[in-house]
Amino acid sequence: SKSSSLYVLIVQDVFDPLLIHVYILKNHFPTEPQSVLTVSPLWLSPGDSGWRFFWYKTVPDLPYYYSSELLPGSSNGTEQDSYIVHGPTHTAGYKCRAGRGDPVYYTDYSKSQFVWSGDFHPSASLTVSPDRVQHFTSDSVSLSCEGNSTEWRVRRFTENSYHSYCSSWGTMNGSTCNIDSFWQSDAVYWCESGSGDFSNAVNITIQQTDIILVSPAHPVTEGDSVSLSCRLRRQTFESNVFFYLNEKLIQNDTRRELNISAVSKSDEGFYKCQYSQQVSAQSWMSVYGE
Repeated sequence: SKSSSLYVLIVQDVFDPLLIHVYILKNHFPTEPQSVLTVSPLWLSPGDSGWRFFWYKTVPDLPYYYSSELLPGSSNGTEQDSYIVHGPTHTAGYKCRAGRGDPVYYTDYSKSQFVWSGDFHPSASLTVSPDRVQHFTSDSVSLSCEGNSTEWRVRRFTENSYHSYCSSWGTMNGSTCNIDSFWQSDAVYWCESGSGDFSNAVNITIQQTDIILVSPAHPVTEGDSVSLSCRLRRQTFESNVFFYLNEKLIQNDTRRELNISAVSKSDEGFYKCQYSQQVSAQSWMSVYGE
């Protein structure tokens, strides 16, 4: 008896060299050996076959979308497959696409990639309550947006590279997002305004342990005073508390706070505290020059 066979035909799209079509063909009664044609994908190279690259900044378009704004020098595309953003870097999203021909045939946009900044003077700002990086799982945490807008949304980016809106893990009330305790997560959080602005970005971590370090959620300015402390979930302090900067012990006494009267760049780094056998997670404290 004659057996059936499957053949695979891989065809490249003439109009889009990044698009590959795969066809599975079934022949019930092959009478002779068959040939199979395969075409490897042709990836774009700078200047290859007239392709040029276009670079965009994503602009919030509330309630759930983004619009695209061409970056300077990108209106006619670039031969280079990279783009340098000059000047101060604020929190923003970026994407690109390629195009060639006249009129220009464009590929689809790339996925947006975000750059988060702790910019000390952004056009919009995010505040955290309580104002610290580390939080216990039992804490109620809220995020508030401020700036020249009446419309806001709060987003976060988690360790598993997942972007989402406050409505997915909390309740948005005006310009404030209250995080649902069930959906708390270590993440980078930021605000986006109806006028198209991004806030500074804030890192928040949720701790399962019984000890946390209380440190500023935002960068501190050089010359200002700053206080860090150690907090327990249930116990009270009965002996010395240890504070570390970049794993080096810097204070060991009965005080529960580490006070710096005039912070300097040398104070920037990873801090943690220890009480008895319990050690907090470490958090980074940024210091801005005046």
